[in-house]
Amino acid sequence: MSRIRVLGVDLGTTALKAVLSDGRRVIGAASAPVPTRRPRPLWSEQAPADWWMALASACKALAARHPGEWRQISGIGLSGHMHGAVLLKDGKPLRPCILHNDGRATAEAKALNAQLPAHAGVAGVRAMAGFTAPKLLWLKAYEPGVLAVADVVLSPKDYLRFRLTGAFATDPVDASGMWLLDVAKRQWCPEIAAACGVALRQLPAIREGNEIVGPLMPVAAKALGLPSGIAVVTGTGDAAANTLGLGLVEEGDGVISLGTAAQIFVSKRAHVPAPAQNIHAFAHALPGLWFQMAAMLNGASPLAWAAELFAPEEKITTLLKQVEKGMARPSRLLFLPYLTGERTPNDDPAMRAAFMGLDASTTRADLLRATLEGIALSLADSYDVLTRSGTVPHVLYAVGGGFKSRLWAGMIASALGRSLSLIPASETGGALGVARLARQALTGEADAAVYTKPARSSVVDPNPTWQARFTDLLPKYRALYQALRPIR
Repeated sequence: MSRIRVLGVDLGTTALKAVLSDGRRVIGAASAPVPTRRPRPLWSEQAPADWWMALASACKALAARHPGEWRQISGIGLSGHMHGAVLLKDGKPLRPCILHNDGRATAEAKALNAQLPAHAGVAGVRAMAGFTAPKLLWLKAYEPGVLAVADVVLSPKDYLRFRLTGAFATDPVDASGMWLLDVAKRQWCPEIAAACGVALRQLPAIREGNEIVGPLMPVAAKALGLPSGIAVVTGTGDAAANTLGLGLVEEGDGVISLGTAAQIFVSKRAHVPAPAQNIHAFAHALPGLWFQMAAMLNGASPLAWAAELFAPEEKITTLLKQVEKGMARPSRLLFLPYLTGERTPNDDPAMRAAFMGLDASTTRADLLRATLEGIALSLADSYDVLTRSGTVPHVLYAVGGGFKSRLWAGMIASALGRSLSLIPASETGGALGVARLARQALTGEADAAVYTKPARSSVVDPNPTWQARFTDLLPKYRALYQALRPIR
């Protein structure tokens, strides 16, 4: 088994990434873009056919770069963005996929919460507009013909697996993200399905992430240049796939991911719901494992927005050096980073960003620093409700492009009041995570042998002066949000 080769596929919102791997390390990687369409305000959709084209393109590139090892692939693992709604009839999509960042189903999410108030704990969190179930309720109202005739409702990565194997299946993580799962039992919840107008026969079988769903069909093998009949495993949603790539499968293993969006993820050995705090308490990809997650829609993206707006001609690294010069002074500004609404701790897709404290002396560096601090405060706000729910990670890794800045990492450590273990940023963590699922399905190895943790590259400790300032700012940050909520 030392020469085992597997393919890990991670379908992102903007690109599909594929890695050739032995299930422990990345041997080669390729990606292909995926377009998003926004035909109306709040709408966000993708065509499943574009995902298949992206997969074929990435596979073609990998096969060209690694022809010998490409022919040795014996398994495929799949990950993808969660909460999407793909409805099929006779194997063909009935409409474009409604994505996780689509906000059309806000009223339907509120209706589900009102109709099923006790099911927030069952499903792991209150229903939110981005989840699949509210979208299905929206389809029931506005496109009833689509929902009525659909053979199956799939998540995005599960559509790709259907194209590979012809089988309908999903894993507990994507099933949790659909808001249709009894998370503790890892089974579909009949009451939620009925409330959405979905029959249980329209939902795929639930398989653990490291199970083999079926063999690669000849037609798919030909399209991707792979051997026919190789094993295709269930895989998992992207939130869990990234943590598998980091080996975070023990109780209390935690990670902050700071990319376009941000998450604080902690593995658990039991289902521990905290719906009042809008903490996502979902099933994990491996049997007997769950997780809690604070999900924030605005991670590093507000910094990219601010840099483009205030200093489009300069590099972000140059701007950060300007900000660092003023870090000895207390901040005079507050920034709410809600450019695209928010999930944790405030389920508020309509909330928007704001600066407070501007005056005639405010500089560009002041605004950029306030942006950095605002995102750090949003992470602290979510981390606080996570710990108050009873979950304190024993280790907190930090990954993502935002942590390339040591200055920002120090801000975040100070805002949270705890040390962060920085590890090298990886654009292929999710694809490696599901490659590991494929390896385990083929070899039967124990979790500890497959899901190994990376070596820590460095530890960032809180700065006592900054920590005191952030402790003072957090109540003001929360008060500003409450004050601006009525203003849309």
